[in-house]
Amino acid sequence: MTENCKNVFAAIAGRANTGKSTLLNRLVGDKVAIVSDKPQTTRTLIHGILTKADTQYVFIDTPGLHRARNRLSEHMVKQARSGAAGADVILMTADCTKKISQADKSLTEGFSGGGDVILLLNKVDLIKDKTKLLQLIEEYAKLHDFAAIIPISAKTGENTDKILPAIEKYATAAENHYFPDDITTDQAEKVWLAEIIREKLLRSMYEEIPHGIAVEIESLSDSKTNTGKPILDISAVIICEKATHKGMIIGKQGANLKKIGTEARLEMEDYFISKVNMKIWVKVKEDWRNKEGFIAELGLAAE
Repeated sequence: MTENCKNVFAAIAGRANTGKSTLLNRLVGDKVAIVSDKPQTTRTLIHGILTKADTQYVFIDTPGLHRARNRLSEHMVKQARSGAAGADVILMTADCTKKISQADKSLTEGFSGGGDVILLLNKVDLIKDKTKLLQLIEEYAKLHDFAAIIPISAKTGENTDKILPAIEKYATAAENHYFPDDITTDQAEKVWLAEIIREKLLRSMYEEIPHGIAVEIESLSDSKTNTGKPILDISAVIICEKATHKGMIIGKQGANLKKIGTEARLEMEDYFISKVNMKIWVKVKEDWRNKEGFIAELGLAAE
């Protein structure tokens, strides 16, 4: 316990592909959320935790707000809204390389009457003409009375050092920090491992397939090699919606599945500093994104 403890909960909210998960990883200094160029990569609320001196910053990475097209999407939208509603301050991310759309306006209007919102105009590293950025800032300022507007680049880190000072004033005193000081996320280990595999899938598969993919860790255990060195044994299953998708995930003579497994295993070994033995299967569960029981079983249902 730290004397004079303070906690602040900041929800990172915004439309899909505005860099929320990249920003979360940048802020906590660790990879706690997977990242890909596919929309709706984040499916659940992810807590990223940074404890700095007396203050603990808890960042809530929310699924990108979008039009729900199935039961899973409905749960994602609910989680995005509930994560924002329960925070001390909202960090709204927007892509500054794009003009303000009607969807951006609707999202901004949704914050009216609520708590304070800090607008983070992300991807400034892609803007060469800064006069366009100034114009965009003026346009957003007319839409909402933001507590602050900060142009940033979650990818390069530009101006991200201005975020903590901006949310520090929302921290409240407490007897203890909400989470242990030495962790960067409260995600269960099995969930994090499954997400690493899904990230490799997202980065390697065609556009129409990733949304219908889920990954579940069936077993996780520690053992030792013949020489006595520690080894982590993982059994994972990739769930897809169609038999044709199963074939594409596996690839010719298993080449694609082997590539995905190797990339995931190497990242896990780097993280655990230990050898990883992983077995991956692929199974079909037709239309699973519309099956409430299965969504809940995978831990993707909104609470």
